[in-house]
Amino acid sequence: MYAGNAFADGERDAGWLLGHFKPPGDARHSTDVEVKWGVHPPGDARAEWAVAETRTALLVLVSGRFTMLFRHRAVPLTRPGDYVVWGPGVDHSWRAEDDAVVLTVRWPSVPGFRVSGGPAAHGGWTRRA
Repeated sequence: MYAGNAFADGERDAGWLLGHFKPPGDARHSTDVEVKWGVHPPGDARAEWAVAETRTALLVLVSGRFTMLFRHRAVPLTRPGDYVVWGPGVDHSWRAEDDAVVLTVRWPSVPGFRVSGGPAAHGGWTRRA
């Protein structure tokens, strides 16, 4: 069992609350799913496109305005509860239009992805070569 606060716990681990990257034995360790609490200031953007993705993802807007970018479409999320789902092989990026909080769920939780560098990355994941 684990009880925490998404803002506080997310700040410690680039927003990630649950997934394979938590230590075995921790209630937040999972190979089935990953959960991220993303807090983004206005103008924050993913440092690079996520490519060669092998997972499915759901991103839900909690507050603010946030745009998910796909190669042939931008999806603005403007009302709390707006969401977008995409599957394996879909390249994506994002940007925060205002102060934004988003909840991301990805499955399965796959080792081999890592946090990309750069000040705008804020926990963005890219496939390791």
